[in-house]
Amino acid sequence: MSTATGTPTASADTTASPATTASPIADRDAATTAADALRGATTTAAPTARGRARGWQLRFAVLSLVWGFSFLFIKVGTQGFAPLQVTLGRVAFGALVLLAVLVVKRERLPRSARTWAHLTVAAFLLNALPFSLFAYAELTIPSTLAGICNATSPLWGMALSVVALSEDRPTRRRVAGLGLGFLGVLTVLGAWQGFAGTDLTGTVMALGASLCYPIGWIYVRRTLAGVPHSHLSMSGAQLLLATAQLAVVTPLFTTAPTSYPIIPLLAVFALGALGTGLAFLIQYGLVAEIGPTTAQMVTYFIPVIATAAGVALLHEQLSWNTPVGALIVLAGAALTQSRPRPSRPAVPPTGSTTH
Repeated sequence: MSTATGTPTASADTTASPATTASPIADRDAATTAADALRGATTTAAPTARGRARGWQLRFAVLSLVWGFSFLFIKVGTQGFAPLQVTLGRVAFGALVLLAVLVVKRERLPRSARTWAHLTVAAFLLNALPFSLFAYAELTIPSTLAGICNATSPLWGMALSVVALSEDRPTRRRVAGLGLGFLGVLTVLGAWQGFAGTDLTGTVMALGASLCYPIGWIYVRRTLAGVPHSHLSMSGAQLLLATAQLAVVTPLFTTAPTSYPIIPLLAVFALGALGTGLAFLIQYGLVAEIGPTTAQMVTYFIPVIATAAGVALLHEQLSWNTPVGALIVLAGAALTQSRPRPSRPAVPPTGSTTH
């Protein structure tokens, strides 16, 4: 996931849009491409470009799969461990991955006390709280429904932009997307049946988890914009803080496991090392290479993969309203992320004069 500041954070599951600021790597590649064009690049550059294109598409597919399977990993993990224990393992394994990369790259964690204080809040809003809510939710709802609820995050973000009177003013199209998206949520839940067959508490927890992300992004945008630290350093510190928070809370509300079943343990490891640690590294690379607009399209593949994984591997039941509602949610989310096309200045006819 990422923040609205342009700093990708290690908050997986995300429906978050990737970084929105210009990337030095992207700028460098653009400049190199322009220079090659001016010099008349040789035809040998074409296979290289095609190989690079295939490379980002493969990483995009891996990121979609990893985040889509995260909800299956949560479900399997909670079959052997308490929800808070699953979440603690998740952030701990994710932090280890990012810290290992920090050591290899010889980067340092932030030193400012102010930065650590704000990251403590971000770790709670973007990691500890939503991850825990999803884990508790999947005790009573299918992983497919949790994945679809996760896709409502852009809708919550749009709603908050209206309430908070942010500078990103909503357009009619985006407001329509908001209404369409929540109509999709009602369709998924079978509102016309009185939500029969759906655990309301678990569903509210999953929706609450998706609401945490835009709240966290707004906080980070207002408190950590312009901080002179790399995305990797900030996210590593954030996951360390989330691990510390859960390490304090988990023993208070759970008892230590008496056994460590291998399948749930592997699921928690995959959830943290892949779905939280490796996924961040892939996302950061994609944003730098292809830009945030294309990279954020991963959002629309996550519920599809989560649904397919839940049905195929966990044998979860799927009624007609679930996929139909999911498509409506995704259509609404896409509309809320749309931007008006820049108007083109009128071009005078050839041969005309201007006064």
